[in-house]
Amino acid sequence: MKRRNIRRNKNKGAPKWMVTYSDMVTLILVFFILLFSMSQIDSVKFEAISESFKNRMIFDFYPSPVPMENPTEHTRDEESGKNSNEFENPTQLENKQDDDDTTQDSLDNLMENVDQYLDENELNNVISATRTDQGVVLVLQESILFDSGEAEILASGKPFLSKIASMLDSLPNNVKVEGHTDDRPIDSFRYPSNWELSGARASSVIRYMIEENKFDESRFSSVGYGDTRPLVENTSEENWAKNRRVEIVILEESQGDDE
Repeated sequence: MKRRNIRRNKNKGAPKWMVTYSDMVTLILVFFILLFSMSQIDSVKFEAISESFKNRMIFDFYPSPVPMENPTEHTRDEESGKNSNEFENPTQLENKQDDDDTTQDSLDNLMENVDQYLDENELNNVISATRTDQGVVLVLQESILFDSGEAEILASGKPFLSKIASMLDSLPNNVKVEGHTDDRPIDSFRYPSNWELSGARASSVIRYMIEENKFDESRFSSVGYGDTRPLVENTSEENWAKNRRVEIVILEESQGDDE
């Protein structure tokens, strides 16, 4: 009786192509790890750059916290003055501060002169004066100068304008006159909207002061804002009256030069 041979399955392992595939996957993984490591931000340098942008003085005066790729080129630019800035010289900072102080003093003096004039001529009850970055603003309510919906100056309002004009005659400053209305619409043949009415009122004030006092016309400018710049909300008769006004802005001298 013959002996039967038993076939045994040989464990050959993974196919050969798996070796190549695993090598390729490993290489791709290493490649992405390298990309990720190169893309990491230096937190110290990043914080330094952020702080320099927040503080312009640091950005202007101190060298960049990030090394330059071509430092020699940067050095040549600094030597040639290409990268100089407007505040590089400390004396320029001092001069700028002096100019600001001079402007402040000029506005203070102007405000004092206006307040004194209003007191002497008993105008504080009808004209208010405030100081802004532009200069000194005199506010005249509509009821002093105009009838409702009109731009012709009332006879009772002319003495007030004459007193303001005499004050302006003693000052060299340029003057801007602004017309303002409330938000209630107007629709007349002469004034189709509040834009025309506010502009006409500002022009009437300038025309009267120039005609009566022979001012240099180049000192004056006018603008009509309509109802776009209310002092208070347009919610009542009292508030509407406050918003209907003419503002005479006595410009600070440097502002006047720019106009």
